[in-house]
Amino acid sequence: MAASTDKRSSRPFWPLVFFLGIALLIFARLGYLTVVKAPEYSAMASEARTVSFPIEPRRGTIYDRNGTVLAVSVEATTIYANPVEIDDPAATAAQLASVLGGKMEDFLPILTANKTNYSVIERKADVALADKVKELDLDGIYFVSESRREYPHGQVAGQIIGACSIGVDEENNREYYYGVSGLEAYYDDILSGEVGYYEAERGRDGSPIPGGVHESVAAVDGQDIIISIDLELQEALEKRLVQGIEDLDAESGSALVMDGGSGEIYAAASLPLFNPADRSEVEEGATKLKCVTDLFEPGSIFKSVSTMALLETNTMSPDDELFCPASITADGYTISDAHERGDETFTLRQILDQSSNVGISLAVESMGFDKLYNHIIDYNLHSTTGVDYPGEGEVGTEYLGNLPAFDNWSRVTGYNISFGQGLSVTPLQITRFYGALVNDGVECTPHFLVSKPQSGEVVDYPTEDVIANKAAIPTITSMLQTVVTDGTGKRAAIEGFDVAGKTSTAEIYDEENGGYREGVYNLAFTGFLANSSSQLVCFVGANEVPDDSSVTPLFKDIMTTAIDRFRISPDK
Repeated sequence: MAASTDKRSSRPFWPLVFFLGIALLIFARLGYLTVVKAPEYSAMASEARTVSFPIEPRRGTIYDRNGTVLAVSVEATTIYANPVEIDDPAATAAQLASVLGGKMEDFLPILTANKTNYSVIERKADVALADKVKELDLDGIYFVSESRREYPHGQVAGQIIGACSIGVDEENNREYYYGVSGLEAYYDDILSGEVGYYEAERGRDGSPIPGGVHESVAAVDGQDIIISIDLELQEALEKRLVQGIEDLDAESGSALVMDGGSGEIYAAASLPLFNPADRSEVEEGATKLKCVTDLFEPGSIFKSVSTMALLETNTMSPDDELFCPASITADGYTISDAHERGDETFTLRQILDQSSNVGISLAVESMGFDKLYNHIIDYNLHSTTGVDYPGEGEVGTEYLGNLPAFDNWSRVTGYNISFGQGLSVTPLQITRFYGALVNDGVECTPHFLVSKPQSGEVVDYPTEDVIANKAAIPTITSMLQTVVTDGTGKRAAIEGFDVAGKTSTAEIYDEENGGYREGVYNLAFTGFLANSSSQLVCFVGANEVPDDSSVTPLFKDIMTTAIDRFRISPDK
């Protein structure tokens, strides 16, 4: 009887053991999940809620000398998605398409992107357009305030200002502006600023979770810059250049206005023009400011350099006479003037105002070719100007052009260089030299940047006294005035002002066949308003003109605009 009683009493024990075992497994699993796996799951949940992105700085504004905005970063909105939070991607895509345009299928890959919580829908959208998307109140769609680069004046000063492109930083899922031409490129470091970073957890409604900011580094906005350009003069210069080059049936052309007393460039352009606001079609060479970047044989405007050397060395005075035959020969080559004439005797003043190749060649030979070479070096016509613009002279050193070393000069080399053949300069270099004539022999570094308004920094630029014989300056100025009153530059005359300058009709070297091309010329004029309240110097050039014409009317119109614009007066 006793054995039977013990057997019955053990029956409830085994179910209890079974349920205790189940409970132990559950508690073990719970402990594993809450202790061992909890950090991992917490991290996964946090990652699903966390959004991170770079904060783009505002790119600095570029102003002209009067405070007119030339390039500016305007408010824009980047629209992005957190795919984890989107329950119905197809419906969301359809609503986005209804506002942003395109098809639903265009947005589906963005809304279903794996392994990201920051999937860009549209970068730098108009604020008004982004606001329409906000009104849809879509789950998982967010907005970041950014900026977009705009150029309110289109092509006016476009080559100077330059343009930006959008770079891609795939590692940080970032797009950013960087300068690719003009001052946007040259001053990219100070315009671009420093990128910031934001990482935080957000709730389902997109609002930040208190205490959920993991990292936040503020962006440092780029600095604004004020440049020397006067927008009104710039626009007038561009319009006159376009019309003038068309009238001359020229291939291209350039124009430049610079203050010889400060080096500030008030206006500059070359053809074809460039519009940074519309880059759907960009003509070849349009992004370059060729009066800064391109070399050319200056021709007769270089005779002022040779004449200055003659005056500085006291080799000849303006009224000294020199017999000038119709032609001369050297090293098997014949030198003659551009216009056929017989043997004549010219004063030095006449040699310059009649632009005699023979006369300046013989005058320089009497001085000594070595002295011409030395003065070219003294006037810095062998070196870059230091202008703050990319690509000066298209070389990477401080020296440019093809001024032959003096040891390699032959007699014909000396003749040719005396009237501006056989060497190359940029229009800006020759303008800098003429600038010294209005600035008591001191060359200023040509430049665009004037100041940085946020810091109050006004930039100082180097100057150099390049003309030792100061007494020669009013003499050369008087001779350049005669070029306009009595010589080849008569059409540059402006009523009420003493215009001083020099014309050029330069032959064009044939790079394929050697020698010079027939029936096509590069024309130029460089001049200033002598005895006036202004130190502005203007260069105008036209390339590959099919006949012997003149660019002096372009100079006259551009400088007349400057006279009216800046209220320049004769200073008798």
